[in-house]
Amino acid sequence: MKIFQCGNCNASVFFENYSCDTCGHLTGYRATDRKMLAFSPDIAALISEREHDEYKYCKNNTYKVCNWVLEKDDPEDYCSACQLNRTIPNLSITDSDNFENWQHLEIAKHRLVYQLQKIGLPLASKLKHEHGLCFDFVEKLNNPKLMTGHADGVITILIREGNSVLREQARKEMIEPYRTLVGHLRHEVGHYFWNVLVRDDAKVLAEYRAVFGDESQDYSEALQSYYKEGAPKDWQKSFISAYATSHPWEDWAETWAHYLHIMDMVETAYFFRLNVNPKFKSKALKTKVSFDPYTKTNFDIILRKCVPLSLAVNSINRAMGIPDVYPFVISPPIIEKLKFIHRLLLFKRN
Repeated sequence: MKIFQCGNCNASVFFENYSCDTCGHLTGYRATDRKMLAFSPDIAALISEREHDEYKYCKNNTYKVCNWVLEKDDPEDYCSACQLNRTIPNLSITDSDNFENWQHLEIAKHRLVYQLQKIGLPLASKLKHEHGLCFDFVEKLNNPKLMTGHADGVITILIREGNSVLREQARKEMIEPYRTLVGHLRHEVGHYFWNVLVRDDAKVLAEYRAVFGDESQDYSEALQSYYKEGAPKDWQKSFISAYATSHPWEDWAETWAHYLHIMDMVETAYFFRLNVNPKFKSKALKTKVSFDPYTKTNFDIILRKCVPLSLAVNSINRAMGIPDVYPFVISPPIIEKLKFIHRLLLFKRN
């Protein structure tokens, strides 16, 4: 993600900031051009400091789960990210963690939407368009069959995923090296975009099957087999995760999520002008990120930046006693899958 600056004092602000820590001005993210605006806290109206135009906060700003702004006369009350919400947790239950968990989920979802918008993918709300996208943030309660997943444009996320303790327990139980909210959302939205980008295009579908396999095999049986027998012993040679071996749909969704991970990592490094130059001589581990990855057609160039970056940040995390940021090995077959997604997105964008 890019670095954001306060529109009043130019100090750096995070994507989720509601105000500038340096000058105290209110901040609001404008999605149309990915800029952070600043507003005087002493004026009731939201008048941008530099452009002097009037805005309004997304209605979910009331709950401090959204800092996005819309033009004052915009007929919508919710921003383009919050318009995708179909179900939010019950906030009237005061003795639950629903509100805090929802806040965590919204941070991850807004980051996801930022990235999808930058790629240029269509994000029509299912509340207005039959084949659109929406999110259900729900509690399991007494419904044991309710699970995080995707179905026909509806992405369901169990609200308990917002609880870091429960998420860590699930990570260990599922034997997953990596389990985050943004990772969940990137995976599930991958299923949606398989429908949008692959399913109904015969040529693209044939290319997909050549890379990922035939998705027409029974999905339920494939998952049952995976949970019973596990992944093949040599799965790392061709798959980004063990779960990706369960079915070509899951292979796509897992690879899609990692494509978004990589693009976000390199974009962030670009805006910070990160330079990895280890003291020992190794060209493979030396890099300087001098471009925005979303402007590149050649995915190999992007990947060459990602590998040294992931080693560097993993090493820093280990120095702090924290698990690796990116605990994955990208083999040649996985690279081909990532390239397929990159080419597909470039074609759709152009």
